[in-house]
Amino acid sequence: MKILKWFVVVFIILIISLAAYLTLLFDPNDFKPQLVDAVKENTGRELVVADELSWTFFPSIGIKLSNVSLSNPTGFDMRDMLEVNEIVAEVALMPLFSKQVEIAQLNVDGLTVNLETRIDGQTSFDGLEGSKSVDKPVESSDATGQSLTALNIGGVAITNTKIRVLDQKSGTEQLFNLEKLTLGQFSLDEFSPLAYEFNAELPDMTLSSHGEGMIRLDSSMQAIEFKDLSIRNSVAGEGIPNKKLDINLLTQVSVALDKQLLKLSLDEFNADEIQAKGEVSIAYGSKVPNIDGQLSFGAIDLDKFMSASGTQSETRDKEAQAATTQEPDLSAMKLVNLKLSVTAESIKVANMLTSQWVMKLSLKDGLLNLSKLNAELYKGKLAVTAQLDAGKPVATYSFEESVEKVQIRELLKDAADIDLLSGAANFTVKGKGRSLIPDNMKKNLAAKGSFAIADGALYGVNIPQMLRDAQAKLSGDLSSTGSGEKKTDFTSLTGSFSLVNGVASNPDLLMSSPLIRMSGAGSANIITQALDYSLITSVVGSLEGQGGGKREALHGVEIPFSITGTFTEPEFALDTAALFDAKLKQEAEKVQDKLKDSLLKKLGGF
Repeated sequence: MKILKWFVVVFIILIISLAAYLTLLFDPNDFKPQLVDAVKENTGRELVVADELSWTFFPSIGIKLSNVSLSNPTGFDMRDMLEVNEIVAEVALMPLFSKQVEIAQLNVDGLTVNLETRIDGQTSFDGLEGSKSVDKPVESSDATGQSLTALNIGGVAITNTKIRVLDQKSGTEQLFNLEKLTLGQFSLDEFSPLAYEFNAELPDMTLSSHGEGMIRLDSSMQAIEFKDLSIRNSVAGEGIPNKKLDINLLTQVSVALDKQLLKLSLDEFNADEIQAKGEVSIAYGSKVPNIDGQLSFGAIDLDKFMSASGTQSETRDKEAQAATTQEPDLSAMKLVNLKLSVTAESIKVANMLTSQWVMKLSLKDGLLNLSKLNAELYKGKLAVTAQLDAGKPVATYSFEESVEKVQIRELLKDAADIDLLSGAANFTVKGKGRSLIPDNMKKNLAAKGSFAIADGALYGVNIPQMLRDAQAKLSGDLSSTGSGEKKTDFTSLTGSFSLVNGVASNPDLLMSSPLIRMSGAGSANIITQALDYSLITSVVGSLEGQGGGKREALHGVEIPFSITGTFTEPEFALDTAALFDAKLKQEAEKVQDKLKDSLLKKLGGF
């Protein structure tokens, strides 16, 4: 018992002696000016430690900092970028006797981060590079001659953190909660384990994020690297497609602080069933950052992201209708320069399927240039180039598009639920316009193009059958009514068009088949979807191919034919009165020819 008693007494004396030594001979405030100067040199900001640094002895020996703040740039509404209630650095005991501080654990509690974006685009991160005079020696801060000769951190734990994001340009403010951020054994030039848990409650959604990986800071303090950073996100809310979306990714990140360059390698990306890989680099040193990226996607079904309940859909439709009366704000397009290459196995949107996407676009000074968009489209090929200029009060755009050997029936049915034409279509169009309000786009779009459809059919009408019925009526059979399929086959359908004020004018429509030929002109209103065509049909071959009768009855007779109605409900009409007049004229000419021949014979061949 006496041995135990004396052991306790000796232990208490050692603790008291250590406390006396630390408090009387080793004052942590000796390093406070050096800490402030180091932050100033490396970030360009003012570090304020309002309270004196002090020692803690329970549950372990440590240095405590209270009421710490790091300033925002001059002129910001929020004076401080960082505010910390308390920082406790638990230190290793033995290095202290050599006047070295080795941090075994760093605990940060009550951290508030204020991130602000001003109207001019300046952010809280601007200027964090600090002083460039890295070769300037650090002078001793006081007469004691104390110096920080080594610094090692056994781990970091950050709790009760709030992140406030204020955007003066959009007038929005958001609050986020960082529940936990932990860093394992940390040394310069060595990878250390990193993990975090994060969530946010926003007006229209909730967000949670969990991540873990490895972090490395090089000894020059100019490069940060994240390895195998795995991030799992979940977003939920009424405005989210299907009310919930999970996004997971695995990435490698490197940040060169001296070059102000961030590089990201996306090893895995999964949003619902969308998968992607790629690389992105961001040069953020200039006022307008430059982004260069290459992304490769698998199959993308955007229709799944657009599904919603009827009530939600109606609400969004009303909001969209209200928003379409104003031009969209494209000012953000001037805040970044972008070069992006994208490939995708397939993309499905509005029930229309495309595959083998290859896209290249760039954005600079508000000018978006789509230099290449190639895709396979319904057994054919699609090629598009386009430009969008957001540098004007009302955006302007131009485009060129071509499709080759596209199966037009399947495309029209999937894209617009229109069953009107079939065949292999070639199509070219070049146009330009202004305004991004949907109604104005249709009115202001000016375009010219041409089309050629081979080996197809016109659905909703059987013109040869209509001609057979007309032929029967001319022969006196007024009861004849065909019952064949409402489809007119053709070998080719060609024409050109121009689009002005929402109306496409087609002056040279020509449809040919072994049986008939149809030509004429007409228009299609893309705003009202109205059709107005006046055509001439003539029989050039026997109608036997579609169950016809006598060839000579209508051969060579030109018959007026009209197409009216709408894209979805077209109406076809054969002008039988004009047909009867043409037939009478033809028969009268035949009679005249016979009389002339008979008269010539009587006159002896003169």
